[in-house]
Amino acid sequence: MRKFTEFLKEFPHIAVVEVTEAKGSTPRETGAWMLVTPKSTLGTIGGGQLEFLAIAKARELIDSNLRRGTISVPLGPEIGQCCGGRVALDIRLADQHERAILTERVKEAHQRRPHIYLFGAGHVGKALAAALSHLPFRVFLVDTRPDSLEEIPPDVQPVPIAMPEVLVREAPPASAFVILTHDHALDFLITREALARKDAAYVGMIGSKTKKATFHNWLLREGGTEEDFARLVSPIGGHSVPDKRPEVIAALAAAEIVRAVLLAAE
Repeated sequence: MRKFTEFLKEFPHIAVVEVTEAKGSTPRETGAWMLVTPKSTLGTIGGGQLEFLAIAKARELIDSNLRRGTISVPLGPEIGQCCGGRVALDIRLADQHERAILTERVKEAHQRRPHIYLFGAGHVGKALAAALSHLPFRVFLVDTRPDSLEEIPPDVQPVPIAMPEVLVREAPPASAFVILTHDHALDFLITREALARKDAAYVGMIGSKTKKATFHNWLLREGGTEEDFARLVSPIGGHSVPDKRPEVIAALAAAEIVRAVLLAAE
């Protein structure tokens, strides 16, 4: 959202390229759009030769006296792509009215984005926040220590809070909860709250086999069930790559979380 707003402010001459029809195998769906200026772009309609042609047409429009144009592009050998489909594009100048419409569309899309809550701003928490920050999610980095929430990506929302489990209860359906705080007791408390959310897309807790077993026993004593425990992903990122560097754990966990969240959104 911030990148889009800054882009609109920076460039006075912008064209919008939008996919109005996508037949057969195409790189993007109907409704996908991007912004084009004489020198830069924001977003994508699928890349490749299709996007190259669209950018050229958009810049021609900016340089001309025309306000709108359309093109239909077959995605075949003639343009060096083998998707086999066909894409129709609407290209229009972004006047003030168009910019207002786009801003509202971006706001609505941003509000609809799935929520991912990362509890714990340690090494892995910050690495995971960075890995997720460029993806179409609302990412919240939560910690009881306000000073630990400094120097995080601009698209990640810092949440300093004394009782982080409250956020779990207030989160929208199909949210993801990743628990990796500095305190095992706090981890257990937040994880129990997250597992109580039957509508959660993902509940993951960082830790070893011993920590997981200890949590299992604690959860049952606290009134949790085996069914609840079975929904827990721990360790996050899986066992396939035995690498404990924070950035590697974050990359593996990010892929796991993205898959779970997108499947829940279908």
